[in-house]
This record gives sequence, C-alpha cells and structure tokens, in this order.
Amino acid sequence: MKAFGFLLIAIASEVFASSMLKQTAGFKRLLPTLGVVIGYGSAFYFLSLTLQSLQIGTAYAIWAGLGTALTAVVGVVFYKENFNVKKFVGILLIIIGVVVLNLAGGSH
Repeated sequence: MKAFGFLLIAIASEVFASSMLKQTAGFKRLLPTLGVVIGYGSAFYFLSLTLQSLQIGTAYAIWAGLGTALTAVVGVVFYKENFNVKKFVGILLIIIGVVVLNLAGGSH
C-alpha cells in the first residue's frame, strides 16, 4: 500500500507541474518555472519509489491516466476551459482504463 501512496504523490506532483506550465509564459516567469521543475522532479522521484513495488506498466498507466484526467479537470476549474460531453466521456474512459489496468496488473 505504501507504493500507492508514493504513486498518489507522484500524480499530484505531475498535475501541479503540468498546471503550472501555462503560468510560466514560455519559461519567462521564475516562480511558475520553479514550480514546474520541482513538480516534475518530485513526480519522477516518487514514481521511481513506486516502481520498487509495482510493475512499470501498471504504475505508469495509473500515473499518466489519472494525471491526464486530473489535469483536464484543473483546466476546467482554474483556467475556465470548456467542459462538454466529449471531454467528460474522454476523462471517464481514461479512469475506466486505469481501473482495468490496475485490476489486471498485480503488484510484482
């Protein structure tokens, strides 16, 4: 279960970093740029800890899938991006795919 805790931290870090990219203005603004670097560094560090216990395919699928879905939600909530049926269905399919991969993956 510790691996899933590390994975959740990796996902949150990746979502934070991805969300900060828009604020960097092409890496011209220092604080958002530092947020991106620290966020991605933290994400990869905690993903590497996750991989000590989980299969890479399972861990990466969960990390990338949930990260993508959550980043889309951040775009809607914080950046006022449009939300429509297609976006909802896409996010739902990502979540379903992550669940299926998690159920099929195992832990070693």
